[in-house]
Amino acid sequence: MLSRVANSIYWMNRYIERADNYARFVSVNFNLALDLPPNVPEQWEPLIIATADNYIFYKHYDTPSRENILHFMTFDVRNPNSILYCLYSARENARTIRESISREMWEYVNQVYWKVKNAVVESRNWELDRYQGFLEDIKTGSQLFYGIVDSTITRGEGWHFGQLGRLLERADKTTRFLDVKYFTLLPDIDAVGSPLDLLLWSSVLKSVSAYNMFRQQYKLVNPSNIVEFLILDKMFPRSVMHCLKDAENSLYAISGIPLDGGYSNLAEKRLSKLRSEVEFTEIEDILGTGLHMYLDAFQTKNNQVGEAVFKTYFDLKPVVEIA
Repeated sequence: MLSRVANSIYWMNRYIERADNYARFVSVNFNLALDLPPNVPEQWEPLIIATADNYIFYKHYDTPSRENILHFMTFDVRNPNSILYCLYSARENARTIRESISREMWEYVNQVYWKVKNAVVESRNWELDRYQGFLEDIKTGSQLFYGIVDSTITRGEGWHFGQLGRLLERADKTTRFLDVKYFTLLPDIDAVGSPLDLLLWSSVLKSVSAYNMFRQQYKLVNPSNIVEFLILDKMFPRSVMHCLKDAENSLYAISGIPLDGGYSNLAEKRLSKLRSEVEFTEIEDILGTGLHMYLDAFQTKNNQVGEAVFKTYFDLKPVVEIA
């Protein structure tokens, strides 16, 4: 497979996953606002801090109000991570490789981009319930896209590059959902462990569609159990561990090297090392390090895996023959 094609498939899937997760970031804050006590104000700034978009945000906006952050994270093309910009980038990647993907994939990516693009102007006048419905459409749409991919694409290199991009992005965003809780301010120190605190933790579960699966596995809703489930669980599809394991399978399938045969390139080395670190980590290790510090270190290592994938497969230099 041409590196150009592989790169486009990889990033098309990353951008669709990113758009889905940004819709989840915003949607969960809507739901949380409905449940908060009257004396607790809504907090929107933690969303842009956890996603590391706060630096770009403050270049264009003065205050982190609900309206400003909603527009910034959803429709502002000055934000390279906004839902609209991610869908535009996914569409452009799909457009350049139309011959290498299924017709249904291209048509759907094109359709969902124009749906969001055409909603920019009217969104200024939306009521909250209309905004929530729009975000639900984005989340449902991403799941539909993955269904189209799984039912129309041969399980070859292209499919594995798509899986790799999607899962590395998902692992990163799951840790950022947990980090939102770190940046969310409680009214006072006595609120730690209170029903309000548990409400915020439950919102983290709901943001990754994990609440029902979590309650089937754990009887008690507490921070320790939630962190363990979202980072270390091997069966839940949005947990960090599950994402890394499946991403590793796809990465080795691309090179054709068996998992027990040792790594053959820098990308495999970094991803296998990161997967191994997470697999042999216990919840006590995470909490002992400090959740925010652990998540921050993981995000750095996950980004390094992405850089290694780029250098190994996409940043290929032409061979120069010496006369």
